[in-house]
Parts: sequence; C-alpha cells; structure tokens
Amino acid sequence: MMQVIPAIDLRGGQCVRLRQGDYAQETVFGDDPAAMAATWAAQGAGRIHLVDLDGAKAGRPVNVAAVRSILGAVSVPCQLGGGVRDEATIATWLDAGIERVIVGTQALKDPAWFRTMALKYPGRLVLGLDAKDGLVATAGWLDVSSVEAAALADQFDDLPLGGVVYTDIAKDGMLEGPNLVATEALARRLKTPVIASGGVSSLDDLEHLAALPIAAVIVGRALYDGRFRLSEARERAGDRF
Repeated sequence: MMQVIPAIDLRGGQCVRLRQGDYAQETVFGDDPAAMAATWAAQGAGRIHLVDLDGAKAGRPVNVAAVRSILGAVSVPCQLGGGVRDEATIATWLDAGIERVIVGTQALKDPAWFRTMALKYPGRLVLGLDAKDGLVATAGWLDVSSVEAAALADQFDDLPLGGVVYTDIAKDGMLEGPNLVATEALARRLKTPVIASGGVSSLDDLEHLAALPIAAVIVGRALYDGRFRLSEARERAGDRF
C-alpha cells in the first residue's frame, strides 16, 4: 500500500513544473494554487506536497502568501520544502499549519543542526534527498556536492523523521519513468520511510513503485498533463490513506 501525493510547485505565486530542476525550463499550470490544492483534495488526496521553488533558490521562504492560501483552502495535510534553512522557518511553517517540513540543503551543510531539529520536532521533519548521478544536490538543485545521497541518508536514519523524499533530478519532470533501482536500494537500506519523487509517467510506473518497500510517491507533471487522474493513480498504487 503506497500513498500517492500530488505536487504543487510554486514560483512567482503560480503553479509550475520544471524539467530536471532547470529554472529556465518552466511550464505554468495555473495561477491559483489554492484552487489547485482544492482540486487534488476533491479527488481524494490524503496529503499534498508543496515546493517553494523561489525559496529553494533564495534560501528563505518566498511564496508565503500562496502557501497560506492553500492551507486556508484545504484540510488535507500538506508537507512543504524549499528555503528551509533555520529553526525560525521550521517553526513558522508548522505554526501556519504545515504538517511536515522538508529540509535538504541545510541538512547537508549542518548535520548537527538537522539532528537537533529532528529531535526537537519528532515526526515533523522530512529529509529532502535530491540526487544527481548519486550525489546530493542543494540550493534548488543548482549546486551538486561530493556527498553520496545514500551516505547522507544513513547519517540520519536513527532520527524520528517523518520520512525521506528521494528525487532523482535526471528523472524529474521528464516523464521517462522513475529510477526504480536507486529507489529500491535506498528503501531497503533505510529504516526511515522513503517517499519516491521524479519521473512517474504512467499507471504502470505507479504499479512498479508500489511493489517496492516505499511509503509514498510524489506525482507532478503526469497529473497536470492529464496522463491519468489522481483517483486512477490511487487505485493502481493501492492508496487507502
């Protein structure tokens, strides 16, 4: 049983999708994020994934108004990443009604700080693990480190995290299918629940992912392109959440 989580990527207050994290390859899917969230909620989403793309690049929250409009429009739990670099931002988002906050860049830059935050907010933080050729990418995927993604995840596997969102950047927004091999390897390696992200293009992809020991999958472009409906995706994935 795998949860299907629709994604809403925010840039300039609009709903967009990028190809391979490239800010120059953007497609706008709507200018009303709250309405988009309401659509996913109406179609049965048990959780919604929000990304502040401008925030990821700037290192601080940017699309605050859009996020607050979404939280005001739906009662579905929302998780959010992008630009979370300090405790004040974590606390602000949690207080605003975000269920889980995703931290990527700062977990790599300051592991000790991330450990402290994860212990202070048990179950409310998620490790954002974005990989390019197996290495961790940060700052809105603009920088690629020399740290292996799996090694970083290992470092935090003893913490009370809400999960690990694993994204293969090469697959994101490309509709070529997810990286099943890398996703399965990570899921079998960790005790922390793994959430797959990037590349889902068909209902068959969801069926293949559902056969892996992962907790959930984030789906974006395929839903926006109309390749399948969220209800169909949930049925194929065995989503009963």
